[in-house]
Amino acid sequence: MDQKASRDSDRTNPANPFFKAVDFLDLWLSRLESFMLAAGVIAMAVVTIAAVITRFVFNNALTVTDELNMLFIIIVTFAGLSYAARNGRHIRMSAIYDALPAKARKPLMITIATVTGLFMFALSYYSYFYIVEVYQSGRILPALGIPVFYVYLWVPVGFAVTGIQYTFTVIKNLRESDVYLSTKLRDGYCENEIEV
Repeated sequence: MDQKASRDSDRTNPANPFFKAVDFLDLWLSRLESFMLAAGVIAMAVVTIAAVITRFVFNNALTVTDELNMLFIIIVTFAGLSYAARNGRHIRMSAIYDALPAKARKPLMITIATVTGLFMFALSYYSYFYIVEVYQSGRILPALGIPVFYVYLWVPVGFAVTGIQYTFTVIKNLRESDVYLSTKLRDGYCENEIEV
């Protein structure tokens, strides 16, 4: 039986309820990330175009555009962290990994994803305390008039969702025979990396 048929039979077999829940959560996180990225990029474009029009056509710059673009950049950056982890698009330094035999790559990939996921959760934890400090400072954005901590709420959320994504990569590597760089990208050392 070839690999494609094996993967297809794995998908049709009744799965463990835990893995079904993981797959369901992964699907919804993927949809949320895609929406956040698309909406953030479109919003940045619209706000930037509005800023240019008001500045050069009406000779009056909108002060709110800088604050809105800052908000959208933070959303896109931290939604993009998780999106890149899901699709195996983070920068990798893989010289040691590539030099290893095929059997040694899986344990190393599990270790890499575990350590990276733990770092993401730690960054989420520490950024939460930063948000608390910003909240307690009472700072507000002058043009929008909203508290600054709302803007930075995306930081711990982005780190936490990225940590979840790396956890899903560990789970994927533990339950599949192939090596996965992410939940959607199977390692294809001798050929190109294969999206699943």
